[in-house]
Amino acid sequence: MQVAVYKINGQTTGRSVELPEAVFGIEPNQHVVWLAVKAFLANQRQGTHKSKQRNEIAGSTRKLHKQKGTGGSRKGAITNPLYHGGGRVFGPQPRDYTQKLNKKVRNLARKSVLSAKAKEGSVLVVEDFTFAAPKTKEFISLMANLKVSDKKALFLVDEYNETVYRSSRNIPNADVTRATDLNVYNTMNANVLVFTESAVANIEASFAK
Repeated sequence: MQVAVYKINGQTTGRSVELPEAVFGIEPNQHVVWLAVKAFLANQRQGTHKSKQRNEIAGSTRKLHKQKGTGGSRKGAITNPLYHGGGRVFGPQPRDYTQKLNKKVRNLARKSVLSAKAKEGSVLVVEDFTFAAPKTKEFISLMANLKVSDKKALFLVDEYNETVYRSSRNIPNADVTRATDLNVYNTMNANVLVFTESAVANIEASFAK
């Protein structure tokens, strides 16, 4: 698939690049995409939730009333879950939510979402760029020139660039990441993917890692 290369001012360079068929031209596999998104969201959870059980509540262990003859239920202590402020029955405890994906499954999911975006025509390629200093205004101008200001745009670069990243981080609908760090959830969440030329050139090699 041939895609035109744009300048940062929004004009075409007159060149085009070939999107690798092995990455952007496969039949999307919805099941592995679902697995990748589920694993990503699960891995964001800290798992630090905690409630106190009955034996962890600070309170008197005095028996509140005699066992029989009162007509009331049996309550051993004020820490009983029946009372406000007592322990919680079967409450949440700290746990690890991490889910592991095999490398082949992860790569297939990434290829599937990239292929889906390419079929939708939601992939743009821009020449490699940088800024002299971190300027949010310059990044906003770049998005306006590429006509993606009103969309969630994911910019995929070949190498981390401090000035580009800092220029984009205050823009709510823009995100900059290295192509090698691409994840399925953020790719699906974006309306348009903007690749730099060098990122496209090296995208196929990144799936071998």
